[in-house]
Amino acid sequence: MSKRQHLYLTGYRGTGKSTIAGRLGQQLQLPWTDLDDLIEANAGKSIREIFSDGGEIAFRDLESIALKEVASGPRSVIALGGGAILREGNRQEIARSGVCFWLDADAETLLVRLRGDASTAQRRPSLTDLSELDEIRELLEVRHPLYQQASDYRIDVSNLLPQQVVQQVLDQLSNASQG
Repeated sequence: MSKRQHLYLTGYRGTGKSTIAGRLGQQLQLPWTDLDDLIEANAGKSIREIFSDGGEIAFRDLESIALKEVASGPRSVIALGGGAILREGNRQEIARSGVCFWLDADAETLLVRLRGDASTAQRRPSLTDLSELDEIRELLEVRHPLYQQASDYRIDVSNLLPQQVVQQVLDQLSNASQG
Protein backbone atom coordinates (compact mmCIF):
# COMPACT_ATOMS: atom_id res chain seq x y z
CA MET A 1 0.00 0.00 0.00
CA SER A 2 1.54 3.25 -1.14
CA LYS A 3 2.06 6.02 1.41
CA ARG A 4 -0.64 8.15 -0.22
CA GLN A 5 -3.18 5.41 -0.81
CA HIS A 6 -6.29 5.21 1.29
CA LEU A 7 -7.81 1.88 2.18
CA TYR A 8 -11.52 1.91 1.30
CA LEU A 9 -14.14 -0.59 2.44
CA THR A 10 -17.29 -0.90 0.38
CA GLY A 11 -20.29 -3.20 0.52
CA TYR A 12 -23.91 -3.28 1.55
CA ARG A 13 -24.88 -2.07 5.01
CA GLY A 14 -24.46 -4.82 7.58
CA THR A 15 -21.23 -6.18 6.12
CA GLY A 16 -19.18 -4.71 8.96
CA LYS A 17 -17.42 -1.88 7.13
CA SER A 18 -17.26 0.45 10.15
CA THR A 19 -16.17 -2.27 12.56
CA ILE A 20 -13.49 -3.50 10.17
CA ALA A 21 -12.32 0.05 9.39
CA GLY A 22 -11.78 0.77 13.08
CA ARG A 23 -9.83 -2.43 13.61
CA LEU A 24 -7.76 -1.94 10.45
CA GLY A 25 -6.98 1.62 11.48
CA GLN A 26 -5.73 0.34 14.80
CA GLN A 27 -3.68 -2.48 13.21
CA LEU A 28 -2.16 -0.23 10.54
CA GLN A 29 -1.80 2.73 12.90
CA LEU A 30 -3.83 4.91 10.58
CA PRO A 31 -6.78 7.19 11.27
CA TRP A 32 -10.11 5.84 10.09
CA THR A 33 -13.35 7.46 8.99
CA ASP A 34 -16.89 6.25 8.59
CA LEU A 35 -18.11 8.28 5.61
CA ASP A 36 -21.72 8.25 6.86
CA ASP A 37 -20.57 9.74 10.19
CA LEU A 38 -18.69 12.46 8.31
CA ILE A 39 -21.75 13.24 6.18
CA GLU A 40 -23.91 13.56 9.30
CA ALA A 41 -21.31 15.78 11.02
CA ASN A 42 -20.97 18.02 7.95
CA ALA A 43 -24.76 18.30 7.52
CA GLY A 44 -25.57 18.60 11.21
CA LYS A 45 -28.33 16.00 10.87
CA SER A 46 -28.87 12.27 10.54
CA ILE A 47 -28.94 10.43 7.25
CA ARG A 48 -32.65 9.81 7.80
CA GLU A 49 -33.19 13.59 8.20
CA ILE A 50 -31.10 14.33 5.09
CA PHE A 51 -33.25 11.91 3.08
CA SER A 52 -36.42 13.37 4.56
CA ASP A 53 -35.40 16.96 3.81
CA GLY A 54 -33.81 16.59 0.39
CA GLY A 55 -34.24 13.03 -0.83
CA GLU A 56 -31.63 10.60 -2.03
CA ILE A 57 -30.07 13.05 -4.53
CA ALA A 58 -29.29 15.54 -1.75
CA PHE A 59 -27.73 12.77 0.32
CA ARG A 60 -25.65 11.49 -2.63
CA ASP A 61 -24.42 15.05 -3.28
CA LEU A 62 -23.26 15.33 0.35
CA GLU A 63 -21.71 11.87 0.08
CA SER A 64 -19.66 12.86 -2.99
CA ILE A 65 -18.44 16.01 -1.21
CA ALA A 66 -17.44 14.00 1.89
CA LEU A 67 -15.64 11.42 -0.25
CA LYS A 68 -13.59 14.13 -1.98
CA GLU A 69 -12.80 15.58 1.44
CA VAL A 70 -11.38 12.33 2.85
CA ALA A 71 -9.72 11.35 -0.43
CA SER A 72 -7.71 14.58 -0.41
CA GLY A 73 -6.71 14.14 3.23
CA PRO A 74 -3.94 12.13 4.88
CA ARG A 75 -3.68 8.39 4.30
CA SER A 76 -6.47 6.62 6.21
CA VAL A 77 -8.94 3.76 6.33
CA ILE A 78 -12.39 4.77 5.07
CA ALA A 79 -15.66 2.88 5.55
CA LEU A 80 -17.82 3.97 2.62
CA GLY A 81 -21.59 4.05 2.76
CA GLY A 82 -23.26 1.15 0.97
CA GLY A 83 -24.35 3.35 -1.94
CA ALA A 84 -21.21 5.46 -2.35
CA ILE A 85 -20.32 3.42 -5.44
CA LEU A 86 -23.53 4.38 -7.24
CA ARG A 87 -21.97 7.47 -8.83
CA GLU A 88 -19.31 7.05 -11.48
CA GLY A 89 -17.39 10.04 -10.12
CA ASN A 90 -17.18 8.39 -6.70
CA ARG A 91 -15.92 5.13 -8.20
CA GLN A 92 -13.26 7.10 -10.08
CA GLU A 93 -12.25 8.97 -6.90
CA ILE A 94 -11.91 5.68 -5.01
CA ALA A 95 -9.78 4.15 -7.78
CA ARG A 96 -7.62 7.27 -8.05
CA SER A 97 -6.92 7.66 -4.35
CA GLY A 98 -6.72 4.20 -2.88
CA VAL A 99 -7.27 0.49 -2.80
CA CYS A 100 -10.80 -0.81 -2.23
CA PHE A 101 -12.04 -3.95 -0.50
CA TRP A 102 -15.58 -5.13 -1.14
CA LEU A 103 -17.08 -6.80 1.92
CA ASP A 104 -19.79 -9.06 0.53
CA ALA A 105 -22.48 -11.25 2.09
CA ASP A 106 -25.67 -12.96 0.98
CA ALA A 107 -29.04 -11.26 1.52
CA GLU A 108 -30.15 -13.59 4.30
CA THR A 109 -26.97 -12.96 6.32
CA LEU A 110 -27.37 -9.22 5.84
CA LEU A 111 -31.00 -9.33 7.00
CA VAL A 112 -30.00 -11.09 10.25
CA ARG A 113 -27.19 -8.61 10.86
CA LEU A 114 -29.32 -5.55 10.11
CA ARG A 115 -32.12 -6.75 12.39
CA GLY A 116 -29.53 -7.07 15.15
CA ASP A 117 -28.26 -3.50 14.68
CA ALA A 118 -30.70 -0.97 16.13
CA SER A 119 -28.68 2.04 14.95
CA THR A 120 -29.10 1.05 11.29
CA ALA A 121 -32.89 1.30 11.46
CA GLN A 122 -32.74 4.60 13.36
CA ARG A 123 -30.15 6.29 11.14
CA ARG A 124 -30.93 4.99 7.67
CA PRO A 125 -34.18 5.05 5.74
CA SER A 126 -35.64 2.23 3.70
CA LEU A 127 -34.75 2.79 0.05
CA THR A 128 -37.70 0.92 -1.45
CA ASP A 129 -41.27 -0.06 -0.56
CA LEU A 130 -40.33 -3.75 -0.52
CA SER A 131 -40.00 -6.10 2.43
CA GLU A 132 -36.62 -5.98 4.17
CA LEU A 133 -35.31 -9.13 2.48
CA ASP A 134 -36.66 -8.20 -0.95
CA GLU A 135 -35.13 -4.72 -0.64
CA ILE A 136 -31.74 -6.21 0.20
CA ARG A 137 -31.96 -8.64 -2.72
CA GLU A 138 -33.03 -5.93 -5.17
CA LEU A 139 -30.35 -3.46 -4.10
CA LEU A 140 -27.65 -6.15 -4.11
CA GLU A 141 -28.63 -7.06 -7.67
CA VAL A 142 -28.27 -3.43 -8.78
CA ARG A 143 -25.11 -2.73 -6.78
CA HIS A 144 -23.24 -6.02 -7.29
CA PRO A 145 -21.62 -4.99 -10.60
CA LEU A 146 -20.79 -1.55 -9.17
CA TYR A 147 -19.14 -3.02 -6.08
CA GLN A 148 -17.21 -5.29 -8.41
CA GLN A 149 -16.15 -2.37 -10.58
CA ALA A 150 -15.14 -0.18 -7.63
CA SER A 151 -13.16 -2.78 -5.71
CA ASP A 152 -9.71 -4.29 -6.04
CA TYR A 153 -10.53 -7.22 -3.74
CA ARG A 154 -13.68 -9.05 -2.62
CA ILE A 155 -14.09 -10.79 0.73
CA ASP A 156 -17.15 -12.90 1.52
CA VAL A 157 -17.80 -11.95 5.13
CA SER A 158 -20.91 -14.12 5.58
CA ASN A 159 -19.28 -16.61 7.94
CA LEU A 160 -16.30 -14.61 9.19
CA LEU A 161 -15.67 -12.88 12.49
CA PRO A 162 -14.42 -9.29 12.28
CA GLN A 163 -10.83 -10.27 13.14
CA GLN A 164 -10.87 -12.85 10.35
CA VAL A 165 -11.95 -10.17 7.87
CA VAL A 166 -9.22 -7.84 9.14
CA GLN A 167 -6.66 -10.62 8.69
CA GLN A 168 -7.81 -11.30 5.12
CA VAL A 169 -7.44 -7.61 4.27
CA LEU A 170 -3.97 -7.49 5.83
CA ASP A 171 -2.97 -10.67 3.98
CA GLN A 172 -4.16 -9.22 0.63
CA LEU A 173 -2.25 -5.98 1.27
CA SER A 174 0.87 -7.95 2.20
CA ASN A 175 0.60 -10.14 -0.91
CA ALA A 176 0.09 -7.06 -3.12
CA SER A 177 3.16 -5.33 -1.70
CA GLN A 178 5.29 -8.43 -2.34
CA GLY A 179 4.02 -8.90 -5.87
